[in-house]
Amino acid sequence: MGTKVPGPRSAPAPSPDPAAALKRRARRENLAGYLFMSPWIAGFLLLTAGPMIASLYFAFTDYNLFDAPKWIGLANFEEMFADPRWRHSVSVTLWYVVIGTPLKLLLALGVALLLAQKRRGQGFYRAAFYAPSLIGASVSVAIVWKAIFSDDGPVDKAQRTFFGVDVGGWIGDPQWILYALVGLTVWQFGAPMVIFLAGLKQVPRELYEAAEVDGAGPWRRFWSITLPMISPVLFFNILLETIHSFQIFASAYIVGGGAGGSACGPADGSLVYTCYLYVQGFENSRMGLASAMAWMLLVAVALVTAVLFWSQKRWVHYEEGAR
Repeated sequence: MGTKVPGPRSAPAPSPDPAAALKRRARRENLAGYLFMSPWIAGFLLLTAGPMIASLYFAFTDYNLFDAPKWIGLANFEEMFADPRWRHSVSVTLWYVVIGTPLKLLLALGVALLLAQKRRGQGFYRAAFYAPSLIGASVSVAIVWKAIFSDDGPVDKAQRTFFGVDVGGWIGDPQWILYALVGLTVWQFGAPMVIFLAGLKQVPRELYEAAEVDGAGPWRRFWSITLPMISPVLFFNILLETIHSFQIFASAYIVGGGAGGSACGPADGSLVYTCYLYVQGFENSRMGLASAMAWMLLVAVALVTAVLFWSQKRWVHYEEGAR
């Protein structure tokens, strides 16, 4: 009987490389993520990054929207710094920020402290106080606000009736119109109020109970417990509202009078920075100068933001590991 010779054995199938499989899966997931993000990326490049780069170029040119831009170097910035009206717009804006932002945050914190206590109809009060933040930036509210503070308006009549003061309407007086704008921004305290309320809810009740046992009164508990515990929320609101105040435009433009010679209020009483920027860019067709003004505003806001972040080390108290 013959011996059967075995044939050659087939080589075993190579085992898949786990690392390579993970890399392929990661590439597929990244590709899917970029596909979903592509509308946002395209919008950012076309509507944000592109216009920003273009405005930076226009800031060094003489550009009037109709003719091709001509490179003039730093001439726009030199003219801007020498313009007394530009300096006036800076002072008006700083006054608005320094006065309006603290008043808005103080009112928001005060109302948040009241709403943090359990009471009937709490949901209704929260919604009622928050509503102005939703509609306050609209054109219609600015028009109504202008009518309220105009000559012979409700505020003017109330002043004459109850206080015997006749200023002829806040809107028509360059010394009073900015107070009307401050009142409008303070009235929109709902958004920071909700943020304060969320921060107050996170303060442990045990701290207040221990302070009461030690004999601490309401003011002592507020300064020693409430403020330190909500300092991160306070910092966030200060940062957000300060940046927002620098960007005020619609309400100042509409209350000030809109298009025309009094676009920024009587005698430039409400000449905030963005209003003057709009006048130079779109009413005077000096887009190069307006672009230079816009970049100066960006630099100013960045510096203020940097100062706020630097100062937080001295008064903002974070939980350990949360910074």
